[in-house]
Amino acid sequence: MKINRLNSIIILGLVAIVGIIIAQLLWTKEAFNLEEKKFTQKVHIALLEVAKKLYEGKNHELPANSPINKVSNDYYIVNVDNDFEPEILEYYLKTVFKKFNITTDFEYAMYNCESDEMVYGNYVAISDTSKKENSVYFPKHKNLVYYFAVRFPNETSYLFSSLKFWFMLSFALIVILIVYVYSIFTLLQQKKYSELQRDFINNMTHEFKTPLSSILIASNYLSKQEPIQKDPKLDKYAAIIIEQSKKLNHHIEKILNIAKSDDTPLRLQKNDILLASVLQDVTENIQLRYPEAHITVTNPDESLQIYGDEFHFTNIVYNLIDNAVKYCEISPEIHITVSREAHRIRLVFTDNGIGISQKNISFIFDKFYRIPSTKSNEVTGFGLGLYYVHKICKLHNWKITAKSHLGKGTTITLIIPEK
Repeated sequence: MKINRLNSIIILGLVAIVGIIIAQLLWTKEAFNLEEKKFTQKVHIALLEVAKKLYEGKNHELPANSPINKVSNDYYIVNVDNDFEPEILEYYLKTVFKKFNITTDFEYAMYNCESDEMVYGNYVAISDTSKKENSVYFPKHKNLVYYFAVRFPNETSYLFSSLKFWFMLSFALIVILIVYVYSIFTLLQQKKYSELQRDFINNMTHEFKTPLSSILIASNYLSKQEPIQKDPKLDKYAAIIIEQSKKLNHHIEKILNIAKSDDTPLRLQKNDILLASVLQDVTENIQLRYPEAHITVTNPDESLQIYGDEFHFTNIVYNLIDNAVKYCEISPEIHITVSREAHRIRLVFTDNGIGISQKNISFIFDKFYRIPSTKSNEVTGFGLGLYYVHKICKLHNWKITAKSHLGKGTTITLIIPEK
């Protein structure tokens, strides 16, 4: 049902996009036609004024009917029932065209009564850098005696250049729409891959839990047998099997919880938490597991409280300290500093571990990300600990940041607003 609805939305979106593009192209075509009509009107008025100037000082009067005739898209004929000089005609054409802001190249020709043919006049370039074109054939008009013709060889490009701003907008819109469509398909692909990944993780972990449960039951039963307990080596090996099976089970549970939280949002059970109590419990637990670790807590105000989910907050503290111990090549030293400032509480976790390079520091909160290093290969895990920490902080609206220098340790700062 959801897939069909999503497909319907995508199809409607594509139809809307195609409709917008078609409407934009039609609007551009209409704008070009309007610009062409305006240009034709300007040329008519300008040529009419040129004809009037050619009649000035003569005994003849301008014909009552319009002497301007547009033969083709860029070719105009002007009937002037009067004799005139080519130099005067060119001067008037240049002057009047400049007056009416007709800034494109043109060429003209006039009818020669003696030779009974059109005589090419001149190619007039607006700019000196314009390319001079070869003379073009001007056909003779049968019914006129005194007339001249004007052709605009670059009329189409001139009209396009006058609309270049609108063409740029149209092109930008088309590019934006193409990027939008590409983004939709990319997001759909990513969503598909994410669902496949989540299904694979869920199936994989569930398949692992069944044989793992059998191993734990069998190893617990085995460790309680009298022959095993009497043999120190066998007892030790049984204990290793149980310990490693529990560790593997812990990793599987973590993956399942992360996959479940990605599918359905976590529900937090918020209440007041004694900060010092949680820090003490976690540090004691860590030191039991890692006796060589040295953990200090600075300014542990016994009455200081935060508001949040105690279970998840405890997991945050445990993950941060556990990472600090595991990623240390010497005797681990972890310093936890608690401070209060401007209606918020700041927790700073500083260690003397191997550190993180600047190019990798921005990825440490990503899911399944593990920093490529020799120590990372030695430490078991799936790159979910800090992803879980970041996710819980985000659900609480807490801010977490990380700073590190390779070989000098890492500092994780957690900022919690007061209730």
